[in-house]
Amino acid sequence: MRVIRLLQMKPWFALLLGCLLLSGCGKGKSKSALPDLSQSAEPDKVLYEKAMADLKKNRHEIARLTLQTLINTYQDSEYLAKAKLAIADSFYDEGTTSGLTQAVAEYKDFITFFEFLTEEASYAQYRIGMAHFRRMEKPDRDRTQAKLAEQEFQAFVLRYADNKLFTDAEQRLREVQEVLAEGDFRIARFYYLKDTPNARRAAILRLSEIVDRYPLYSQADRALWMLGEALAKDEKTQHLAPRYFSRIVQDYPDSAFVDDAKTKLVKMNLPVPQPNPEALARIQKEKETGQERAGMLRRALGMFKSGPDLTAAAHSGKPNLNPPSEAMAGESLLSGAGNLSVTGTATGTSGEPVSTVPTAPGATSAPAKAGEAGANPASGTPAKPVDITKKSKADLEKEKKEKEKKEKESSSKKKKGLRKLIPW
Repeated sequence: MRVIRLLQMKPWFALLLGCLLLSGCGKGKSKSALPDLSQSAEPDKVLYEKAMADLKKNRHEIARLTLQTLINTYQDSEYLAKAKLAIADSFYDEGTTSGLTQAVAEYKDFITFFEFLTEEASYAQYRIGMAHFRRMEKPDRDRTQAKLAEQEFQAFVLRYADNKLFTDAEQRLREVQEVLAEGDFRIARFYYLKDTPNARRAAILRLSEIVDRYPLYSQADRALWMLGEALAKDEKTQHLAPRYFSRIVQDYPDSAFVDDAKTKLVKMNLPVPQPNPEALARIQKEKETGQERAGMLRRALGMFKSGPDLTAAAHSGKPNLNPPSEAMAGESLLSGAGNLSVTGTATGTSGEPVSTVPTAPGATSAPAKAGEAGANPASGTPAKPVDITKKSKADLEKEKKEKEKKEKESSSKKKKGLRKLIPW
């Protein structure tokens, strides 16, 4: 009765009561608004679409749980590959160090299981390279991520030449190699400026790797000049210097070192080569792209960035696709100077080819004419070559067998002694 009187006297009370009743009914309906997978004809599709909606709202962890449920529950689903790739993308989009590390592992798993899906596998390979690329540091810091990025982009360029991401992957590879070359160049310049025999040797090793492995490096012409100068300062290597002065004229005709390189060649009574047509085409293409160089302000602000400055990287030309071990030439330069052991053929003073025979440590090597195995200095008659490698292997094998025999004998003696003490 009291409620009825309130309703008659105060209409607003009736309105409030109606709102409360409606809100209570609304709560009951909201529970049934969630998707019921048991009534759905395509529950895997429902899970996948829900996960995609969560990813768009940056709810990565929730999306990954949903996708993992799909993978574990519906192992024959047509959305299985998409779900696996979406999990990797969710880690990549997070952008954290741990997220990028996990993304690389997920993308590699995807390539392992779904390599036959060429389009998706190429996308995963590209993302692996980009995960390392995003973690790449400045040239004078840790080079681990840069080397991994180079390796992954090389794999992409070699494997997916017709892919739509090929152009982007090739450019990223140029940028990564610019960073790696810059790191080597700073070390080489440090040794080059010290200008001592040992420091010069270290500079030659670094510079030769730069000019042979990274021809698109923005300071490759300077590295060639420094390498030629370092080789020319030593009597044993000065005959190799013209090779690198000529390369400046041929491959970098717009370089500031071209005139000096030509002067060096003229003084040595050597011909001055013509510019390489491919180099001219590459230079013209670089001008057309309007490559932006880092100004003083940008270089100053770059000190506060964790990543490297990539504005100096080339935008044309084929990057190197060979692993580092196949492109190093510094050791061969120095070995030609007599600092390292040499095997092969050379030219003697008489003009006849001479082969160098490797000798044991502490012994002196005796040159022999080509076609002969070796020469006896006392009698002048050819002698059979001594294969030190095979001999050392045989000795090692013999020592190993003797050692195993002794161990067996000692173990059998121990067993006999124990049996005397403990008969059972």
